[in-house]
Amino acid sequence: MALVFDPHTALRMSTERRYGWMWLHALELSNEVERLQRRLPRYLGPGSDAVSWEPPVDIHETPQGFVIFFALPGVAPEDIEVTLERKALSVSAKRGLGVADRDATIRRLEIPHGRFVRQIALSGPALRVADTRYLNGCLEVRLVWAEGVR
Repeated sequence: MALVFDPHTALRMSTERRYGWMWLHALELSNEVERLQRRLPRYLGPGSDAVSWEPPVDIHETPQGFVIFFALPGVAPEDIEVTLERKALSVSAKRGLGVADRDATIRRLEIPHGRFVRQIALSGPALRVADTRYLNGCLEVRLVWAEGVR
């Protein structure tokens, strides 16, 4: 059995490989831009209730539903509000500006502070909150499929 070189097939495979790589790179850049935008505080006008940042999240899908981790260092657990609606899960709270000493001069502020709201869009079958827990600066929200669904 002899191998036959087909230039048309080789060109198509080369093109698919090149553009497939470019598409993956574009998706990675898009994810990086989104991550950087979440890190930047936003000024939305005067008022103490303006939303100024979004915490990063990890989302894991399980056979029972989803487990979502919100990075909330310095946020008091009793100040966190979790709201589940049909199309979105919302987590909101306020992280105060922790100043070590009233006479301190702040040289760098990288940890976001102020009010935040993070919404996670949901689609598909109905979910319910099974459990929430706060551990080591992370809020874990377990969503499970509602009864009789899935």
